[in-house]
Amino acid sequence: MRLLEILAMHHVPTWLLVSAHGWRLLAEECGIKDDRELKKATGGDWARVRVFDDADRGGEPASGSARTAGMVICPCSMGTVAAIAHGTSRSLIERAADVVLKELRTLVLVPRETPLSLIHLRNLTLVTEAGAIVLPAAPGFYHKPQQVRDLVDFVVQRVLDHLGVEVSLVKRWEG
Repeated sequence: MRLLEILAMHHVPTWLLVSAHGWRLLAEECGIKDDRELKKATGGDWARVRVFDDADRGGEPASGSARTAGMVICPCSMGTVAAIAHGTSRSLIERAADVVLKELRTLVLVPRETPLSLIHLRNLTLVTEAGAIVLPAAPGFYHKPQQVRDLVDFVVQRVLDHLGVEVSLVKRWEG
């Protein structure tokens, strides 16, 4: 949610795809049940946000001719990692990730699973070898976080950096 909030706040053109499991997480963890509630929770300025149905594997994000700066899957389940690693493209999210990799664009996967099994590690290796950036939701602590939001912002900052989005959320390491 914080990543979407920052992208919307800074008017970064964003294509939003939420899986059925993603909606379940939003409902269980945040009490958000639909686009309207998500829009309100992320600041309400969705002038540059387009929402796509994850069931529509033929949606615009499924085409390499649709130009994008990259893609972030946040959070990224191990099931989605496995699907991307093996190119199954069962949903629009998985197909869009496949397209991003084949077009040599930035794909950032933010897993939060722990611990990791050998199967997870092998699939993470496969997606990395295919060109994805695996950026676990594992914040640093050198910036002396005071609240959970500081930890979240650390991870969001790293995602934004990999996308080339010039936004400063946290104090950077200065040695």
